[in-house]
Amino acid sequence: MRLTMPSCWTPIWVVLSMADPLLNIESVTAGYRPDLPILHDVSAYVGNGEIVTLIGPNGAGKSTLIKAIANLVHVQHGNIKLAGESILNKRTDQMCALGMAYVPQLENIFRTLTVQQNLVLAAQRIKGNKIKPITDMQQLFPQLAEFSTRKAGGLSGGQRQMLAIAMALLAKPRLILMDEPTAGLSPKIAQEVLTLIKQTAASGVSILLVEQNARAALAITDRAYVLAEGRNQHEGSGIALLNDPLVGKIYLGAWRKASA
Repeated sequence: MRLTMPSCWTPIWVVLSMADPLLNIESVTAGYRPDLPILHDVSAYVGNGEIVTLIGPNGAGKSTLIKAIANLVHVQHGNIKLAGESILNKRTDQMCALGMAYVPQLENIFRTLTVQQNLVLAAQRIKGNKIKPITDMQQLFPQLAEFSTRKAGGLSGGQRQMLAIAMALLAKPRLILMDEPTAGLSPKIAQEVLTLIKQTAASGVSILLVEQNARAALAITDRAYVLAEGRNQHEGSGIALLNDPLVGKIYLGAWRKASA
């Protein structure tokens, strides 16, 4: 799975300084029920062109945080800002207009539609010419042009994720939220998807990633946050956390290898 940036691809986002993160999560407490918060005073940020990964055990609140940013979970306290503007209680179309896209873990494509129909549907959010952005995506991901008439449900797991990312990119977002993009994929295909994510970030798009395959994700991420029991536990660069003995023991399964 190779990503080649076409010459026509030009970012439209406003470049912010690292002193002003693109996404700023400020002391967020959130959950599915007001009386039962899952996240407790969580803070994090994502800079321009960064891949930031959330890791931690099952039930740590990683996906809940992604959903809180996407306004799918009620935020009880704290604030979430995109390019300096609060996005709490923003509608989906408003967040899209501000430059955010969301790729959920499940149901992120329309399986009964063809690849081309999925792209056309996603392009409806674009003002003006809708044909050129679709052509750009087919240049960016040649397999989407090759399989344009194939039902999306018949694609491989990696190809479905490629299509989901392409659909998100059609609106030329500043930030993409991705929830478990390698879930259920073979190790080889999972690595291809992570490589695709890294190359997408290299084009200037910021990515906030939730990933259970923590070891592989930390290898491509710029920074990462470790969540446990809905709280910030640790943070650092991807490489630093990958080489941290405590993180390795608790979250990366190093103790299992040592005891095997």
